[in-house]
Amino acid sequence: MDKGRLEAFTDGVMAVVITIMVLELKAPHEATLPALLGNWPVFASYVLSFVYVGIYWNNHHHLMHLVERVNGKVMWANLHMLFWISLFPFSTAWLNEAHGMDGGFPAPLPTLVYGVVLLLTALAWIPLTRTLIACNGGAQGALARALGGGWKEMISPVIYLLAIASAFFAPIVSCVLYTVVALIWIVPDRRIERHAMPNL
Repeated sequence: MDKGRLEAFTDGVMAVVITIMVLELKAPHEATLPALLGNWPVFASYVLSFVYVGIYWNNHHHLMHLVERVNGKVMWANLHMLFWISLFPFSTAWLNEAHGMDGGFPAPLPTLVYGVVLLLTALAWIPLTRTLIACNGGAQGALARALGGGWKEMISPVIYLLAIASAFFAPIVSCVLYTVVALIWIVPDRRIERHAMPNL
């Protein structure tokens, strides 16, 4: 099967997710700087979620560079990942609502749910890459060679689990840990770039 339709559908879903999230940003009721600054936790959570969508879009784009074909398993694995990404607006909005109710500080349960969504999205990346590898040359294919031995994939779930556990007693620590994972991933996967564009 041609990979173009899968890429186009993925791009469309991620664009809709970003659109829904930005529509959740509400303008201040007063035309003053304090009113604007009072919304900083909401804006910060939007920026973090936007960055996460950007990370998945960017890495998905890089991943597809070394892919020549897709099959039914790949399409379902891709939909599985997109399902969790589609929950970003919900988890971000709940985190924002909890900020407002808790005096600007994140509340435990919404912070935990936000982390669970991030964790399950990250875990959904694993079957996507495995089905793509199986469909494109297996263990000897270019994609398998490019993705071998990635430390980011191993450390990210551990940090997410620590953040989820911290949400019960220190939600602000959880938010910091979510930001740490985003910073780890904000640079696109250079392993794929080295295989797809060796002269870079």
